[in-house]
Amino acid sequence: MIGQKEISERTKPERRSKASILQDILRAIHNKGGKARPTHILYSANLSHDRLKKYLDMLVLNGFIKRQQGDNTYYEITQKGLEFLSGFNKMKRFFDAFGVEI
Repeated sequence: MIGQKEISERTKPERRSKASILQDILRAIHNKGGKARPTHILYSANLSHDRLKKYLDMLVLNGFIKRQQGDNTYYEITQKGLEFLSGFNKMKRFFDAFGVEI
């Protein structure tokens, strides 16, 4: 018989790390040719509007992406953002090789 604690631990969704969320946002922009609208990023990164805004503001402030405004707002990945994405992917492969989740 499975205890209540075992059931709740199995059904509890895993939380993503901040670095993983940043990777998801940057990858969403990169996969759209380096420029993406907020709605596309929201769906691709699977974030609420409030959380997306918080992370986009932080990425802009730190130079990983640029906000472009005109008829439509979109975000463009910078060289610094590409370097972060590349470094994160290398680090993830390293940790995965040892069975460690980041």
